[in-house]
Amino acid sequence: MKRNTRETPHPQPALGKAIRQLRRERGESLESLAPKAGLALNTLSLIELGQANPTWETVKGIAAALGVSITDIAKLSLKFENEPEK
Repeated sequence: MKRNTRETPHPQPALGKAIRQLRRERGESLESLAPKAGLALNTLSLIELGQANPTWETVKGIAAALGVSITDIAKLSLKFENEPEK
């Protein structure tokens, strides 16, 4: 089952950065994680780039595929939101 993201004028770059970091820490590629999360490769890429706003169901699927909790993703996302821009 493929999940959809909703387009939004409010991108989520911090969420995307958090997902990307957790994916890389686990040694997963976009190609390997996308099907585990029930997503198309392009959709996961857009989420990581902060260009797509995933639904709650999508974030739950990504968290499960990464073996982390949604809380882990949220905490890391907040950390990125609070970092000063470089």
